[in-house]
Amino acid sequence: MEFWSAFSIAFELISSFDTNLLEIVLLSLRVSISALLISAIIGLSVGAVLATFEFAGRSTLIIIVNALLALPPVVVGLVVYMMLSNAGPFGWLQLLYSPFAMIIAQVILITPIVIALSRQALEELNTTYDEQLRSLGVHGFEKARTLLFEARYALLTVLLAGFGRAISEVGAVIIVGGNINHVTRVMTTTIALETSKGDLGLALALGIILLAIAVIVNIIASSFKQLEGRYRYAYAG
Repeated sequence: MEFWSAFSIAFELISSFDTNLLEIVLLSLRVSISALLISAIIGLSVGAVLATFEFAGRSTLIIIVNALLALPPVVVGLVVYMMLSNAGPFGWLQLLYSPFAMIIAQVILITPIVIALSRQALEELNTTYDEQLRSLGVHGFEKARTLLFEARYALLTVLLAGFGRAISEVGAVIIVGGNINHVTRVMTTTIALETSKGDLGLALALGIILLAIAVIVNIIASSFKQLEGRYRYAYAG
């Protein structure tokens, strides 16, 4: 397929709101947003505990979380596949080759990101306001809740980073999802498949949408950073 012909087909698919294209995009968003919400509940909670509490094994846990940041997606996909296959311990759930399996894989991949980045943001805030919070009698989980609220803009940026990681994932989701048409075919796996088939029009259309999502996420993240800066400046003043 000629270069400009591929672009022409891609823009035609996007402008006409092609049904197949929309189905793939909406499934991608549903899977990634679901994974992000689960990761946010787990990651922000663990990050807050690591940032505000001192306990035995804390340093080891931080090291493990940081190590998991480099977790290879294909390894995650393989582990989830083995756990959900008929021979695995959770095979009876029949989740393999379903959107749920892809959500599980993405949760495993992005939760360490949320934990590590939220811990860093909350720990810096804890260092800054520790004495003030102690003088007000704020301790324990109340302190953690206060820090989560004060760092809300930074934490929203953290969650956007996790979403960007999730929606661009291909290795793990293709293993556990199987890239089944109308069932588990998301943007990244479709791009890989259609490119291998030589159907560059659909692949390029999805690539443009994926790039647009990445730009939008970065714009929102930048906006949150500016809001955080204004909030801290106003609070300091």
